[in-house]
Amino acid sequence: MYFLSGWPKRLLCPAGSPAEAPFHVQSDPQRAFFAVLAPARLSIWYSRPTVLIVTYKEPTKSSTQFGSYKQAEWRPDSTMIAVSTANGYILFFHITSSSGDKYLYEPVYPKGSPQMKGTPHFKEEQCAPALNLEMRKIMDLQAPIMSLQSVLEDLLVATSDGLLHLIHWEGMTNGRKAINLCTVPFSVDLQSARVGSFLGFTDVHIKDMEYCATLDGFAVVFNDGKVGFITPVSSRFTAEQLHGVWPQDVVDGTCVAVNNRYRLMAFGCTSGCVQVYTIDNTTGAMLLSHKLELTAKQYPDIWNKTGAVKLIRWSPDNSVVLVTWEYGGFSLWSVFGAQLICTLGGDFAYRSDGTKKDPLKINSMCWGAEGYHLWVISGSGSQHTSLEADLRSTVKQPSILLFQFIKSVLTVNPCMSNQEQVLLQGEDRLYLNCGEASQSQNPRNSSAHCEHKPRPEKSLFADGGLESQGLSNLLGHRHWHVVQISSTYLESNWPIRFSAIDKLGQNIAVVGKFGFAHYSLLTKKWKLFGNITQEQNMIVTGGLAWWNDFVVLACYNISDRQEELRVYLRTSNLDNAFAHVTKAQAETLLLSVFRDMVIVFRADCSICLYSIERTSDGSNTTAGIHVLQEVSMSRYIPHPFLVVSVTLTSVSTENGITLKMPQQVRDAESIMLNLAGQLIMMQRDRSGPQIRDKDSNPNQRKLLPFCPPVVLAQSVENVWTTCRANKQKRHLLEALWLSCGGAGMKVWLPLFPRDNRKPHSFLSQRIMLPFHINIYPLAVLFEDALVLGAVNDTLLYDSLYTRNSAKEQLEVLFPFCVVERTSQIYLHHILRQLLVRNLGEQALLLAQSCAALPYFPHVLELMLHEVLEEEATSREPIPDPLLPTVAKFITEFPLFLQTVVHCARKTEYALWNYLFAAVGNPKDLFEECLMAQDLDTAASYLIILQNMEVPAVSRQHATLLFNTALEQGKWDLCRHMIRFLKAIGSGEAETPPSTPTAQEPSSSGGFEFFRNRSISLSQSAENVPPSKFSLQKTLSMPSGPSGKRWSKDSDSAENMYIDMMLWRHARRLLEDVRLKDLGCFAAQLGFELISWLCKERTRAARVDNFVIALKRLHKDFLWPLPIIPASSICSPFKNGKFRTATMGEQLLKSQSADPFISLEMDAGVSSIQRSQSWLSSTGPSHHEIDTASSHGPQMQDAFLSPLFTKGDECSIGSATDLTESSSVVDGDWTMVDENFSTLSLTQSELEHISMELASKGPHKSQVQLRYLLHVFMEAGCLDWCIVIGLILRESSIINQILVIAQSSEVDGEMLQNIKTGLHAVDRWASVDCPGYKPFLNIIKPQLKKLSEITEEQVQPDAFQPVAVGKTPEQTSPRAEESRGSSGHGGIPQSETGGSSIATRKEEDIAQTEEEESFQDGTYDCSVS
Repeated sequence: MYFLSGWPKRLLCPAGSPAEAPFHVQSDPQRAFFAVLAPARLSIWYSRPTVLIVTYKEPTKSSTQFGSYKQAEWRPDSTMIAVSTANGYILFFHITSSSGDKYLYEPVYPKGSPQMKGTPHFKEEQCAPALNLEMRKIMDLQAPIMSLQSVLEDLLVATSDGLLHLIHWEGMTNGRKAINLCTVPFSVDLQSARVGSFLGFTDVHIKDMEYCATLDGFAVVFNDGKVGFITPVSSRFTAEQLHGVWPQDVVDGTCVAVNNRYRLMAFGCTSGCVQVYTIDNTTGAMLLSHKLELTAKQYPDIWNKTGAVKLIRWSPDNSVVLVTWEYGGFSLWSVFGAQLICTLGGDFAYRSDGTKKDPLKINSMCWGAEGYHLWVISGSGSQHTSLEADLRSTVKQPSILLFQFIKSVLTVNPCMSNQEQVLLQGEDRLYLNCGEASQSQNPRNSSAHCEHKPRPEKSLFADGGLESQGLSNLLGHRHWHVVQISSTYLESNWPIRFSAIDKLGQNIAVVGKFGFAHYSLLTKKWKLFGNITQEQNMIVTGGLAWWNDFVVLACYNISDRQEELRVYLRTSNLDNAFAHVTKAQAETLLLSVFRDMVIVFRADCSICLYSIERTSDGSNTTAGIHVLQEVSMSRYIPHPFLVVSVTLTSVSTENGITLKMPQQVRDAESIMLNLAGQLIMMQRDRSGPQIRDKDSNPNQRKLLPFCPPVVLAQSVENVWTTCRANKQKRHLLEALWLSCGGAGMKVWLPLFPRDNRKPHSFLSQRIMLPFHINIYPLAVLFEDALVLGAVNDTLLYDSLYTRNSAKEQLEVLFPFCVVERTSQIYLHHILRQLLVRNLGEQALLLAQSCAALPYFPHVLELMLHEVLEEEATSREPIPDPLLPTVAKFITEFPLFLQTVVHCARKTEYALWNYLFAAVGNPKDLFEECLMAQDLDTAASYLIILQNMEVPAVSRQHATLLFNTALEQGKWDLCRHMIRFLKAIGSGEAETPPSTPTAQEPSSSGGFEFFRNRSISLSQSAENVPPSKFSLQKTLSMPSGPSGKRWSKDSDSAENMYIDMMLWRHARRLLEDVRLKDLGCFAAQLGFELISWLCKERTRAARVDNFVIALKRLHKDFLWPLPIIPASSICSPFKNGKFRTATMGEQLLKSQSADPFISLEMDAGVSSIQRSQSWLSSTGPSHHEIDTASSHGPQMQDAFLSPLFTKGDECSIGSATDLTESSSVVDGDWTMVDENFSTLSLTQSELEHISMELASKGPHKSQVQLRYLLHVFMEAGCLDWCIVIGLILRESSIINQILVIAQSSEVDGEMLQNIKTGLHAVDRWASVDCPGYKPFLNIIKPQLKKLSEITEEQVQPDAFQPVAVGKTPEQTSPRAEESRGSSGHGGIPQSETGGSSIATRKEEDIAQTEEEESFQDGTYDCSVS
């Protein structure tokens, strides 16, 4: 509603003695002048510019006679001031203008400036007038005066002898006797009229009072703390005609303030709370409406130490109230008790270093024009406590503080409540929450709604004529779009009274003292009246509204003395010539637009409906307005000023299902009237004969009369409805939203039967649901289920002022105030309220209509969480718990499993049992996740299982999940699962383990560790720097500093367990010939592929069927089968055969569902390096290697160069080790590629080369195949190397492999297998794939050699990789290390071997946790 802005300003009073310090301020009825009292001075200040105009100083002689000044009161026409003094005198001062056309201050313009002095009202508006003060009358009442109150044409004075004096402003009593309070009867209500008891005490008098025009009486506080309301029974004001009512329970009243618009009396109490009373219309008794009090929850250290309430002040528009206490500080509340600001906490109460400030003590305060300023005279609080040094160095001057406010447009122009924008108006600027798309970079919802595109399902009108703001525009950021009001317009029309924004949020109109102006956010220009006389001739009375491109307003024409309704077109010049004017009978107080209708409320308590339509005669476009219907409300409205807002809505008690004519449903159904906080609805009376629309012309159509009014709700501050329709979200769009101050919000929700069935006769068609939100609502986004608001935020700048002399700086005493946008979801509150009332079906319909909202999962989670917290922490047993209902409700949505687990993880462990008792066993929920293939949610359930179940259960479930994740290739999840399984293993002794990640290394050291770690199994731990050692959990030789930590049996068993699962998966992939998946699996999980292949060389790593393997690799790597060039095809039959083979191959069912996810080609470097060392260690003495493939050494150099530049101490990386940069490696691969294809060309190979170039697969596939080739090469799986060599069709590879195969160490069985396989391939090629024949012919000589060797082989099982180590030629440490790794493969799986391989695996897995962060940046090898 109201928000503080910036720092307060300080007005300096003329220097003087402390006796002349001001202590009281009182504004005149128009709030243009302010009377400031000092003990012997009366000063008049002007509001704009804020300057002192005149001061009257009481001579010393008369000052001792009268006593010091106490209170001041203005005459309603601002021509006189009455001042009461301590000794019981009233002094009447006349205010007269100086003779002639003199002004105290005048603006001076530079020559040639557009501001002309010839404009009407120029002097009054922009100059401070020169005034004279002169004391005309003195009246002695012979008793100290307690209160002074202007009542219509009289002055009501209460004295301490218990008398009430009614004095005429001319200083005469007119012969009227003073009324003795003891003779006024008081009772609890007016029905027991004359039976009331009299006050009866001699010393009872009124301490404070205020007149209430709309209740025609005055609220009083007595000196004994009792409060009451005195009203004249008839028009005559005599003791016999007065009667008082009082509430029984207030005995500590201190002060009172009256709200005329809402008929509320706010009584301050010594306890520090404010009790707000209203008068019962029927009995006349005083009823407590609500209390304003600080809560212990919000202000734990101060809530009961504020002291008595000192002053209460309602704002000029009656929408907020300001309260201050004896202790100091102030708070601001909305009409019905929503707290907006309090200066007793936060940055107002504490400095930036945490020390407490003295609160601001307020002696007197008064609101300025339109509530933009608060004039405060501060007491001896923070203003006067300072060091002695300060007193010597600075002359203390009494001062007046001006606090600045900005307020919501709803306080003055309630017709804005059907908009979805928040608009705040300040003294000279406007704040909007809807800027252009360029301003809404929205972090929260950018994924769901693009900033520049409006949301498709949301149009402002049912016909889709206008497009709505995207959610991002309304929510995205906390900044406002600030529009500075045109200074030209402000100069002569300050203050701004009304403002309005159009539906699209692109145009704003403002109304000042005279005329109006409008601004376009698109062109960034203001449009003002060209003729200033026209502007100064109209006073807008009832607010203004936009209708499409037109501004509709109600105004008073000064020259014609006529009330009018005017419509101006935005695009034409601002001139009365282009306006459509309709005369009105009485002054318009309120105006609102609904679709193509204008509704106005007038001062004679009548409501008039107009139709508005666009008319264009030639080039001139205007809008025509015609009266449709008039409704008199004088029977129901006691005073026109009490009507806060009037709106036309399509909301009715019927929701359209029971109507005979459903097309009438969305017509203008009913009038909503906020009468002093009571929401009254008047619906159309459909009981009479219905007139069909098509029978009559719509303009002549007689509108249905209205039924008598019905009260819908009490304590209503604002009402929101919309005229849009959306079949999907009928609940939200046909609802009525109410803001009820401290009671939160209410929604009047329509209830629809499901599937258009007949409604139950006993089921009401609407329901009022209350709910609380944490922000003050300023706008409702209907479809988006959001409330928009604003909130004050504070910034401290006191650290910038460190000198003692700066202690008096306002920047030090007060924080800088800013207003921030805020929003809140309300959907979960409504769903919960429906479930509480057993309306689950309605809740389901409503939730399903909103299920597409991006934050819908959050809504369900919030609802579950709030109900769980309330019920599980309740001290008393709950007779009818809501949690089971909520749980059942959430199961209706596919997000059920996520919602439950997210809620559980955000709730403390103690409440889990209560939660899962309602939603189901977590084991069952985990299994449901697995069945639904929702592995991430299943992983979240594991953490819950780990805390609630024994380790064996969580291990069992973790294994299930791990296997599923492996199958689906969810590598991130696999890595987490490996960590989790280890954590369970290490924590088995103490149950339950805290969290699965507790044992894991932090990822901070991951990068350097990853680049520098050593992979060799034989390397001892001492070589590793200690900082990196902590990440390598288990080494084969735990001789390092932390080796003992990992030597527990449970650990090695756990690692063994994980390894078994990894091995099983790898075996399955190899058996299914899924090489691509195998490479991916090894790269992502850091699986020791080479050492495993060494062990499995004769088992799983054997190629059983070369032809199937070849076909499968062609398919997986998208590698085309070779084709014979057209010139060499001799028979069409062969060609046909070949084609069918390709089709047959297409039909081969792929078992790999995954694409090949980023198998790092970087990893290839180390594998090449390793394959080289494998070659050099197996037989460097065989010179055939170099002769068969002359590019060997070149290849070696090409691969080793990037590794040497790394300068790291490790020698051999595992197959998944990453290098510095993938681009270098990429280059290396291509280099190898060129070597292979260009070196040692002979005439016989030319045909083969041309085919190769014509039928190569994608580059990524080539990289991946070469990578796998080197892995198999190093592991000694020569049969797989042959298959890959065949696919790549590079004779050099085959030659190289066969040369190795011919060395005596190679297993005879493998050679036999290779020979058989190659023969099978040859047969297959002859029949199905002749493209392979040329290549097979090239390698035939080598094949023959192989056949001879296999026949010579005597010891088939002679190959033992360990023997490699016995060769004398060991040229480099690389050879030793690789020897160690291949040596492992040959060791039987004894305990040591098993555990060391297991621990080796674990280390490798630790690596991959860090690898996750690399994945995005590495070379992406997935097949496109």
